[in-house]
Amino acid sequence: MPRAPRRTVRRSLAAALSLIGLLAAGVTPAGAAAGAGPTAVVSMGDSYISGEAGRWQGNSLTTAGNRNGTDRAWTGSAYDPSRVYGATAANGCHRSDSAEVRSAGGIASALINLACSGATTKNVFRASQGGVAYKGEAPQADQLAAVAASHDVEVIVLSIGGNDLGFADIIRSCATDYIVWYSYCHDDQQDEVDAKIDTAMANVGRSVDEIRAVMSGAGYAASDYRIVLQSYPSPIPRASENRYAESGWTRTNTGGCPFWNLDSDWARDTLVPQVSNRLKGVAASKGVQFMDLRDMLQGREVCAKTSKLVSATVPASAATSEWARWIDPNETQGPVQENVHPNHYGQAALGRCLALIHARPSGNFSCRNTAGTGASGMYLTAVS
Repeated sequence: MPRAPRRTVRRSLAAALSLIGLLAAGVTPAGAAAGAGPTAVVSMGDSYISGEAGRWQGNSLTTAGNRNGTDRAWTGSAYDPSRVYGATAANGCHRSDSAEVRSAGGIASALINLACSGATTKNVFRASQGGVAYKGEAPQADQLAAVAASHDVEVIVLSIGGNDLGFADIIRSCATDYIVWYSYCHDDQQDEVDAKIDTAMANVGRSVDEIRAVMSGAGYAASDYRIVLQSYPSPIPRASENRYAESGWTRTNTGGCPFWNLDSDWARDTLVPQVSNRLKGVAASKGVQFMDLRDMLQGREVCAKTSKLVSATVPASAATSEWARWIDPNETQGPVQENVHPNHYGQAALGRCLALIHARPSGNFSCRNTAGTGASGMYLTAVS
């Protein structure tokens, strides 16, 4: 008779010891042994992994109907975001049907998304350790505990820290400085990031510790599962790669990328690399895998020269359309919170990245796209 896998034996022992303790205390257990269920990959964190903006297939200036096929929430007579975000359309967590873990394909029996748009590190920590519920949901580590007890969790992928740094505020300030004040944002915003980043990264590291504590408490050994910490892609291009001139209202009224050239270059070549490098350092210090996404949207960003707006004559396409949601400050097409996030096409690409790193049990990787292709063109390159 074949011997049970080592992870099953280890968890069965942990479950047995736990059972003895419960019986001794006069408590009747109410569930199966931890890790005894179907295999699972779990995503945790913020909007860049929850699936925010998955409603959109590229960007179109048309505001009526299905917006030239870009709006997946169109029912034929109205807009129903729950078609894309399910029940989380109501609370704003916006876990889309194309979110990274959902787009990763058959990498596990269960693909479970615990991430919530707008979440910070304190929304990941266990409540017993100071974690805070968010949008009516328990801290994500507490939600993970239930998943770990009912599933055999193999990989946990985490995207967190951006909201601790105030990414939404940075975008809002830079857009306002372009549209209203005709001034640059990068100098002031760099000071803000520098003042926050040490604390933010310490809390990202603590988020990893919280996840490990949950898994250990559920009877998992460190070798039974993996944690993948990922960074953030740049949703806007460098100035030289923007298809619209800096002056005038084209970037605001047509492109949805209201940023000065210097601010664009700062965001693409300073801010995003700074955050990515710091997250890489956290991953190294905590002994988890790192997936670098800084170049994942290269050429597919909002206003990128090598991508196109969708129109009546240019159909929505993963090969040609933008992979990030533009800035729509007047909410003529959906809520502001969807702005500058990977859209449906970008999320399919992220899912491919996750599938690729799932097949690599060790090492750190950068995930990039191949021009003129969809998610199938994503590939990994090793990073030291």
